[in-house]
Amino acid sequence: MKRVDNIIATQGLTNLFVGQTDIDSTEKRVELIKTKLREFFNLKNVNFLLGAGTSSGAIDTMSELYKNLKFSVEEEEEEKEFESIVAKEGENLENILKVMYSARNYYNGIQEEDAKDEDVIKSFKELYDRLITKVENHIFNSINVDFATKECPKVLGYYTTFYQKLAMRNKDLSRIRVFTTNNDLFNETALDSQNIHYVNGFSGGLRKFFNPALFNYTWSKRMDTSIDKYEPIENLVYLYKIHGSINWRESTPLPGNYFEIEEFPSSALTSDKACLIYPTPTKQDKSLGAPYVDLFREFQNKLLEPHSVLFVIGYGFNDRHVNDIIYRALATNSTINIVIFSSKPKNEDRNKKPIFFVDDNRIFTFSGKVWDIDDEGNEVEGSKQTINHFDYIVNELLPNIDAFKKEDNLVRFVNQLNNLTKDKK
Repeated sequence: MKRVDNIIATQGLTNLFVGQTDIDSTEKRVELIKTKLREFFNLKNVNFLLGAGTSSGAIDTMSELYKNLKFSVEEEEEEKEFESIVAKEGENLENILKVMYSARNYYNGIQEEDAKDEDVIKSFKELYDRLITKVENHIFNSINVDFATKECPKVLGYYTTFYQKLAMRNKDLSRIRVFTTNNDLFNETALDSQNIHYVNGFSGGLRKFFNPALFNYTWSKRMDTSIDKYEPIENLVYLYKIHGSINWRESTPLPGNYFEIEEFPSSALTSDKACLIYPTPTKQDKSLGAPYVDLFREFQNKLLEPHSVLFVIGYGFNDRHVNDIIYRALATNSTINIVIFSSKPKNEDRNKKPIFFVDDNRIFTFSGKVWDIDDEGNEVEGSKQTINHFDYIVNELLPNIDAFKKEDNLVRFVNQLNNLTKDKK
C-alpha cells in the first residue's frame, strides 16, 4: 500500500515544493508543511480565523438550511411569498433574506395614514415580519445544536484537539487568539471540557456583561507567597466571536455597565433578542454597531502587531468587512504572515477573492488531498483526506505545543542530571 497526493503548497504564487529535491513522497511533503507551520508558531503573536468550515457536518450549510426550511399548513401565505422570492433570487437563503429585509424596510417607510390602502400596507409589514422571524429562528435553531447528536461529537472532538495542542504556550509569547465568524458554542464547549481559561469579553458573576477592556487583561498566578510576584498563566486563550453568539442577548445593563449585551447559560437559549449577525448582505452594516465594532477593532489591532501570523481555517473570504481588515493588515504590517488552508478559487472569482492571486511572500496557502492506493494502483476506499479541512489540520498538521513543552522539560531534566553526574566524577 502506498500513500499518494495532489498537495498544493504556495508562498505567494510560488510552489513551495519546487527546487526541493528530497520531497519525493507524500510523507515528506506533509512533513515540509508541518515544519513550516512550526516556524510560524515561534512568532510572538499567533492568531486564528475560524469560519463555517470548522463546524461543517454539525452545522447546516446555507444550501442545507434552505432545503430544511419547512412551512406549516397555517403558513400558506408566508410560503407563497417565500416561493415568489425564490423564483426571482434562486435557492440562496442569503439573497432571499436580502429581499425580505428590503421589502420590510420599504413597507415600514410608508406611513399608513398616507397610503391608499392602510390595510394592505399593514398586512405586508406583518407578513415580512413573520417571514424574517421564521427564517432567523430556523437559522438560530440550526446553530443551537445538541452536542450528543449527529456529527456533533466528532466535530467537538476536532475543536478539543485543536485547543489541547495550542492552549499551552511559552509565557514569554502572547496567548493564542482565536477569531471566529461562527455563532455556535463549539469553541466554548471544547475549552470548558479541557479546563482551559478563556477571555471572550464578558465578565461578572450572576450576570455576565460585555466589556472589550477584558481583552487587555490576562490571568496570572502568584509565584512567591511572601512577595507580590506574578507571572501569566500559560493555559489561556482569547476568543473573539466577531459575528456574535447564540448565547448573547440584548439586555438592560447593570448600573455602571455601558454595554447592553449579556451572556446567557446554554440552558436558557432562545432566539428571542438573539445578538448575532445573521447571514444577510446587511451584516456589514450591523458590524458597525456594538459589540461588533469593538470586536472588529480588536481583530484589526491584533493583525497590526509586529511579528504576527494569521491562520485562516474554514473561512471562504465571502465577508467583505472581514476581508478588508486582512487586506489592510497586509498593506500596513510588513511583518505579518497569512496562512490560508484553502484551495485556490477559479479565475472568475479573482475579483472577489484577490488574496489568492497576489504574489506576496507573506501569503501561504495549503490545500489538496492524500489517499492510499493498493498494490494494483487502485484507491483504497475511505482513505482520501482533504489536508485543508479542519479534521486533518488539527490531527495531522498543527504542532502539539503542550507536547513540545513536556519534551523540553524531559530534555532539561536529563541534561541537568548528566551535569550533576559529571560533577560527582
